[in-house]
Amino acid sequence: MIDQSNIRFGFVALIGAPNAGKSTLMNCIMGTKVSIVTHKVQTTRARVVGVLTNGDDQMVFVDTPGIFVPNRRLERAMVTAAWGGATDADKIVLLIDVEGGLSAEVQLIINGIKKLGKTVIIGLNKIDLIPREKLLSLAEELQEVSILESIFMISALKGDGVNDLLSNLKEDLPKGPWLYPEDHLSDMNERLFAAEITREKLFLSLHQELPYSLTVETEGWQERQDGSLKVDQVIYVERPGHKGIVLGKGGQQIKRVGAESRKELEHILERRVHLFLFVKVREKWRDDPERYREMGLEFGD
Repeated sequence: MIDQSNIRFGFVALIGAPNAGKSTLMNCIMGTKVSIVTHKVQTTRARVVGVLTNGDDQMVFVDTPGIFVPNRRLERAMVTAAWGGATDADKIVLLIDVEGGLSAEVQLIINGIKKLGKTVIIGLNKIDLIPREKLLSLAEELQEVSILESIFMISALKGDGVNDLLSNLKEDLPKGPWLYPEDHLSDMNERLFAAEITREKLFLSLHQELPYSLTVETEGWQERQDGSLKVDQVIYVERPGHKGIVLGKGGQQIKRVGAESRKELEHILERRVHLFLFVKVREKWRDDPERYREMGLEFGD
């Protein structure tokens, strides 16, 4: 039985430049996949919430899109979502890819946090990729950041140092009621999560800029009498020529993506999944307010 007088609750925003490893850290913390991960930058488009409940404590982690200087409407919406997550958080973890160090993008984020009047915990990520001397030099340089609370050296991929980071975050959790049930893991609905899984597989399969000009939506979700699930998804591309690339020669590309997505969905949902993928051309989907609502983003100006 939980002692209601001792329970604590807080929001933790995971922010950083694109490809800093925020989604990998989120999945490591949660012990399961709640956020898609690829080697390409700007994979995460909207805020993803993971709920970690341990003993009397509940922490809600918000995996945000990478922060950079946006040029297009979709990019502006992603950056706005990221700053929204930081603004609402009780704690901010700034994840820094140690190979990039104190880059212009990282400095931009630090300046933004200063404007919010907040402090930051820095997670130096991918520590196994650079020599120890360089890592210590970077940590020393970051000690001069005026809004710094503490620095942790971690590998989100391997889990190194993550427990120390979590212990630190728990120390300052404010007292208050939990927002979610004890067994709740994420606030992303299954239809959107399924679409994200397919988008991840497309990102991993396609090259150059094409992944950034497509989106995936789950249009059908049918429970079958045998306990299996029928899922219909549409992949929207911006140009007719892109449709052929997604399909691949003889439809082999889309078949491979569908098989990989279905396999992972069956593993996560613990049931048989019948996945049907369709590719449609919607030339200006990035200027369609409805697409932004599907992704949980603000359409903006």
